[in-house]
Amino acid sequence: MENVIQIQNLSFEFSKNKPVLKDISLSVPKGSIFGFLGANGAGKSTTMKMLIGSIPDEQHAIRIFNERLDVLYPDGFNKIGSLIDTAAFYDHLSGWDNLLVISRLRNLPTSECERVLHLVGLWESRNMKMKRYSLGMKQRLAIAITLLGKPDLLILDEPVNGLDPNGMLEIRELLIKLNKEEGVTIFISSHLLQEIEKMITHLAIISHGEIRFAGSIKDLNEMYRYNRIRIGLNHAETFIHEIPENYSPRLLDEAGIEITAESREDITALIKKLVLKDAEIFEIKNSAGLEEWFMEITKN
Repeated sequence: MENVIQIQNLSFEFSKNKPVLKDISLSVPKGSIFGFLGANGAGKSTTMKMLIGSIPDEQHAIRIFNERLDVLYPDGFNKIGSLIDTAAFYDHLSGWDNLLVISRLRNLPTSECERVLHLVGLWESRNMKMKRYSLGMKQRLAIAITLLGKPDLLILDEPVNGLDPNGMLEIRELLIKLNKEEGVTIFISSHLLQEIEKMITHLAIISHGEIRFAGSIKDLNEMYRYNRIRIGLNHAETFIHEIPENYSPRLLDEAGIEITAESREDITALIKKLVLKDAEIFEIKNSAGLEEWFMEITKN
């Protein structure tokens, strides 16, 4: 699979003996929505600033579109849209005029402003002054700016931070639409795991400057496939005592028991045992999610 971003053995420190990034490596496949996940201070923003060249990559450890950054930039910015930290706007101007300023600086046609405003759903609000924009509208306009020139790659640092649930939903739907309909590869950082889980196809988890996991959601599912299984059954309290201790059974409610298992065979054996005891089973599913996996991966 072709990789848009390739990082190999990247280390970085702002001051001696205080490393921020420790020998990190990861690959971002073309066409993916890649989540770069970690707690505040884990090294996410530093990595992203190095990707866009605002912090120099002196080790030449980063390649984007298979080119070193010192070769890629500045022309490479035409293929990359980025939003790092908070976007700055002219509050006394309209959304349209803010976009117009950027497009003229980049020698882009006015039609580009119209195109991106339609994409982010702000065409009807284009003449509204920025000071009247909600936080969600400002975030969508910031993303519209990153989309000028039809970039192949978006690099977004915490784009849903500070938004209410409706604002998060709007940004999430927008990014999924851009990925599916426009074919844009998206590299997105966040510490809001439940939100990011709903959109990403691949991810890397960084903790204290080190990559603890990198791969696809499918890879992560396989790793923790049998870690926490919910069995839905009627009268659960009646059957929990039938489950051997090595499954670490836990009663969730009157219709649910959680277990851990080492393999598919362990689950099959347990279900057979419960059915022979006349258990009425209506559901078997993995009860863990990205938040639980994140805690498991980073706890040490």
